Amino acid sequence: MSGIKASKEHKSEIAHRYNDLKEETFKAVAMITFAQYLQRCSYEGLSKLVKDVVDLAQKCVANEDAPECTKSLPSIFLDEICKVEKLRDSYGEMADCCSKADPERNKCFLSFKVDKPDFIQPYQRPAADVICKEYQDNRVSFMGHFIYSVARRTPFLYAPTILNLAADYEHALQSCCKETDVDACLDEKAGAIKEKAKKISLKHQHSCEILDKFGERTFQANKLALLSQKYPKASYAELIKILQKILGIHKECCEGDMIECMDDNAELITYMCSKQDVFSSKIKDCCAKPVVERSQCIIESDFDEKPADLPSLVEKYIQDKEVCKSFEAGHDAFLSEFVYEYSRRHPEFSTQLILRVAKGYETLLEKCCKTDNPAQCYGNAQEDLNKHIKETQDVVKTNCDLLATHGEADFLKALLIRYTKKMPQVSTDTLLEIGKKMTAVGTKCCQLPENKRMPCAEGYLSIVIQEMCKKQETTPINDNVSHCCSDSYAYRRPCFTAMGVDTKYVPPAFNPDMFSFDEKLCTAAPAKRELEQMKLLVNLIKRKPQMTEEQIKTIADGFTAMMDKCCKQSDIETCLGEEGANLIVQSRATLGIGV
Repeated sequence: MSGIKASKEHKSEIAHRYNDLKEETFKAVAMITFAQYLQRCSYEGLSKLVKDVVDLAQKCVANEDAPECTKSLPSIFLDEICKVEKLRDSYGEMADCCSKADPERNKCFLSFKVDKPDFIQPYQRPAADVICKEYQDNRVSFMGHFIYSVARRTPFLYAPTILNLAADYEHALQSCCKETDVDACLDEKAGAIKEKAKKISLKHQHSCEILDKFGERTFQANKLALLSQKYPKASYAELIKILQKILGIHKECCEGDMIECMDDNAELITYMCSKQDVFSSKIKDCCAKPVVERSQCIIESDFDEKPADLPSLVEKYIQDKEVCKSFEAGHDAFLSEFVYEYSRRHPEFSTQLILRVAKGYETLLEKCCKTDNPAQCYGNAQEDLNKHIKETQDVVKTNCDLLATHGEADFLKALLIRYTKKMPQVSTDTLLEIGKKMTAVGTKCCQLPENKRMPCAEGYLSIVIQEMCKKQETTPINDNVSHCCSDSYAYRRPCFTAMGVDTKYVPPAFNPDMFSFDEKLCTAAPAKRELEQMKLLVNLIKRKPQMTEEQIKTIADGFTAMMDKCCKQSDIETCLGEEGANLIVQSRATLGIGV
C-alpha cells in the first residue's frame, strides 16, 4: 500500500511512534491513555507515569536495541500502571488484572473503565480573569489539565477527538479572552464543546461495542456503506484500502492503544488529503487545517455529490446471466462491491437499510444459485429488495407524521405504550428513559430534509437499541428482546419494531398503591402531571399488556378528569383519595381485572 505504511517494520514501536507524533502530541496522548485507565488518579500522579513513558521513548529513539524498547506500546503502558504503588487501595479488584498475561490483561483493565463516573466532581471553571491568565502564562500545563479532565470523564472517547476538542477549547479561549464579557462567551463556546464531546463519545462507544459484539465483517460492511455514500466518486479499490486502515484505527482506539490509534489516524488523514481529487471535493478546507483539527473536520464534512452518469445496477446484479458465477467465485468480494455500488447511489438510505438490502440479495442468490434456472429465480429481486426499503421508509414517515401532528408528549406516550407491551418486565423509570431518548431522536431527525431523515433516525436508534441490549446482557428482559439483540446488527431495529406483546409474561398482582396521588400534583408543572399520567399508564399496561387503545384512552381521560375536579377543591387530599379509589374501580372494570 503506497502512501499508507504498514507499521510492523520497526524494531522499536515506541521510538517509531514518538518520532511520528513528536514530543508535545506524544505526551498529550500518553496522558489521555493513563487518565482513561486510571480515572481516579490526580493530574500530578499521572504526570509521573507520562514522564516515565516519555523518558523511555527518548531512550529508544537514541538506541532502538536498548532493553524494553521492543515491547509493544500497550504492554509498556500497562506495565507502568501495574507498577503503581497501592493500586489496590484506589482501584480494588482492578489490581488483579496485573496478574494476567496480555492481551487478557488489557481486556481486564478495559472492563473497569467507568462511563460517566460519579466519583469525579462536575468540572468547575475558574473565574474568567484567572482562566485567561493561566492560559496565557502557562499554556502547556493549562492544556494538559484540560486534556486530563476530559479523558478521565470520557474513557471511551478516542484520543484524536480529545485533542480536537482541546484545539476547539484553545480557539474559544483565544477569542473569548479578548471579549468584554469573557464568561458569557466561554459559557456558550464551552457548552457547545461539552455537547460535542458527549455526542462523539456515544458514537465511539457504540462503534467499539458493535465491533466487539458483531465482529469485523459487520463493522466493515457498515463502514463501507457510509464511506461509499460519502465519497461516491472514489473507486472501490481506494475505499477498500482506507477501510482496512479505519478498521485498524478503531480497533486500536477501542483497545485503549491511543498512541498507535493517534498516529495511524494522522497517517490516514494525510493520505486522504494528498488524494483529494480521488476522494472528495468537500474535504479541501479540512485539509488546510492543522493536523489535530483535520480528522474531526473530515468526519463531519458533507457527502460529495454522486457522479451524474451512474448506470442502473439492474443489468449487473439482476439481468446478468452469470451472476452466480461471480457470486460463487468470491462471495465476500462480490457482496462487498454490491454494497459499494448500492451505497454510492443511495446517500438518502441508512447504512443499516443498505446492509439489509445486501443481506436480502445474498439470501436470494444463495437460494437461486442452487436451482436449475438461477436467472429466472433472481429475476424479480427488485420487488424482494423493495420490501426492506418500504418498511423503513414507512416507519420513518409514520413516526415523523405522528410527532408533527400530535407533538412530543403524545409521541412519547405512544412510544411508552408500544414498548411497555413489548417488554413489560422493564422498570417504569427505564421505560421512560428509553421513551425520552427515542422521542429526542424523532425531534432531532424529523425536522431534517427528507434525504437526511432515515440515516439520522436509524443511526441514532441503533445507539439507543444498543444501550438497551447492553443492559439486557446483565439483566435479561425477555426472549424476544434477547433474540433481537443478538441476531443481526442490520435487522435490530426492524426486529424491535415488529416485536409483539410478550406472551410468556406473567403480570404482577394488582397494586392499588399505583393510584395514590399527591396533592402536589395540582401545583406541579403540566409536564410533571403528564409524567405521572404516563407512569400510571405504564404500570397499568404491565398489569395487562393486551390493553387496547380505547381502554388506555378511557383511563387517561379518567385521570385528567380527576385532576381537574380535585385541584379545584379546598380539601384536595380527601378528593384525590376518593376519586383515586373510583379510578381504581373504573380501571379494573375497563381492563376486566379481578380483585
